[in-house]
Amino acid sequence: MSINDLPLLSALRTKMQWHQERQRVLSENVSNSDTPKFRPRDLVEPKLDQSGAVTGSMGPLALTRTSGSHMMPSGAASAFDQNKNVGFETRPAGNAVVLEEEMMKAANNQMDYAAATSLYSKSLHLLKTAIGKA
Repeated sequence: MSINDLPLLSALRTKMQWHQERQRVLSENVSNSDTPKFRPRDLVEPKLDQSGAVTGSMGPLALTRTSGSHMMPSGAASAFDQNKNVGFETRPAGNAVVLEEEMMKAANNQMDYAAATSLYSKSLHLLKTAIGKA
């Protein structure tokens, strides 16, 4: 059995990859804070099963919606979650990005990523100790 086959490490790798992509999306929201009619986006957190694999419509062959004008498959969720409070603080130019919210999301995402990487490295160290290589 390879280390890559361990469910815990696989789940942690998936979680770290999700946090990396979410940070990219959040930084796009911040960089477009002055773009007229821009709507902030966020990623939906993947659901993991007992083996650490992604379940539901977020699997490796899931359909993705690349444009807002495309139809969604029946019963599928989009990988992006449009901000539910879009009309709450929309500026006259139509931009709905709230910098304070986006920066808080980015900070929380960074802390969660740091926790996942710490767990991953400690798990690897524990495995090395168990097999006598550390």
